[in-house]
Amino acid sequence: MPAISPGGARWLILWALASVLVGLILILLGGYHAGFSRLNALAASLPDWIWQWLTVLGDERVGFALTLFFTRRFPRVFWTLIVAALVGIAITHSLKPLFSALRPPAVLEPGTFNLIGPGHRKVSFPSGHTVTATIFFGVWVYYVRWNWLRAVLVVLAVTAGLSRVAVGVHWPVDVAAGLAVGAVSAWLGGFLSRKSERWGSNIYVHLGFVVLAAGMALSLLFSDGGYAGAADLLRLLGICALGVTAWSYISAPVLRWRGLRRRIE
Repeated sequence: MPAISPGGARWLILWALASVLVGLILILLGGYHAGFSRLNALAASLPDWIWQWLTVLGDERVGFALTLFFTRRFPRVFWTLIVAALVGIAITHSLKPLFSALRPPAVLEPGTFNLIGPGHRKVSFPSGHTVTATIFFGVWVYYVRWNWLRAVLVVLAVTAGLSRVAVGVHWPVDVAAGLAVGAVSAWLGGFLSRKSERWGSNIYVHLGFVVLAAGMALSLLFSDGGYAGAADLLRLLGICALGVTAWSYISAPVLRWRGLRRRIE
């Protein structure tokens, strides 16, 4: 996997610009709440569990748990995800209190829209779940070599973002902003991770973040984040992620050490 991917970087920049353009068009055509009612109603035609499965892709615990499947094989990608996540957190937590926008459950009357899961009411802009999902898929967009796969990853991130409208807790403009912030964070993560590669390759730093990710995966066994329809999926993900981690960092090294010891003896 290449250390530098100009093609992936271009994809992320164009993705961010397209997201900003969509957000501006929505605001100019219908204001901050533009498109919500139509998209939310269309989404209601599908089973709730679909949107719950998609929306948990934006749960930071899910993102960390998913990294455990490749931390050992692709440590550079793992480090880039960590750096991009830190950038995304900084941007998102700066914008949310700055705008302090109300979410749909705080603006619309109950029963006038489809609400799935917890009815969050504050700090709507941008969508944090969308930022998280976009960072995860965006970093892979940065690194993979095939444009068709990049397109699939973009679609997954956009769908995860739209699920926030489907579950009734974000406006489409929030999602567009989240996609832009996530794409920029992934791009900056790729750039900054190369500058800080010495830290990323440090075994203690690496293991520290692996332990953090494992803790996130463990929490999936006990909390569904308010989306009961995704609870079994989250538990399965947590169990698999912890199993892969135990194999990669404990069982496999022990077996290799025993094999080496036998050959020496």
